[in-house]
Amino acid sequence: MGRIAEIERITKETQIRLKFDLDGSGKCDITTGIPFFDHMLTLFTVHGFFDLMISANGDLDVDFHHTVEDIGLVLGQAIKDTTGEKKGVARYGYAVTPMDDALATVAVDLSNRPFLVYNLPTCTNFNDAFDAGTAKEFFRAFTNTGLFNLHINVQYGENLHHVLEAIFKSTGRALNQACGMDSRIKGIRSSKGSL
Repeated sequence: MGRIAEIERITKETQIRLKFDLDGSGKCDITTGIPFFDHMLTLFTVHGFFDLMISANGDLDVDFHHTVEDIGLVLGQAIKDTTGEKKGVARYGYAVTPMDDALATVAVDLSNRPFLVYNLPTCTNFNDAFDAGTAKEFFRAFTNTGLFNLHINVQYGENLHHVLEAIFKSTGRALNQACGMDSRIKGIRSSKGSL
């Protein structure tokens, strides 16, 4: 049986349907109503070797916040559901990804303790309502329901598009590593025996 989650979240602000295969090949069908966000989630999916289908409708006439945050909540739930008790799971992941002028480092710990570190440089040359703060809301929601530590550090970058692209690619790569199965791990990878 594969590590697959299907989740539906319907509120007065958003309607989201998601199908997620943790052990996929990088296939995606993503429609959020926010083209730049679709692009970032596609990068996350391709570089993480996940299969992801998202269909979302939200109150984009208000702003992007509700849609972006709620997708973070649903995708985090998918990570939590597909890793289960985390028996045999590597637990930690790390990736460094360059994108032209930007360099992003992302570290993950599937610890059952949500925590987000989000350090970005001040960027210029980006002309879109999807900004660094909106991305942070996604990652905060993602870690809170996924129950993992996510440390995002961008050492440098001038173009916010490139910075965010490097972050989403690194996050996919680091999560793929953290969620991977390791035959040497017989239970949960913790000296305490539980997370």
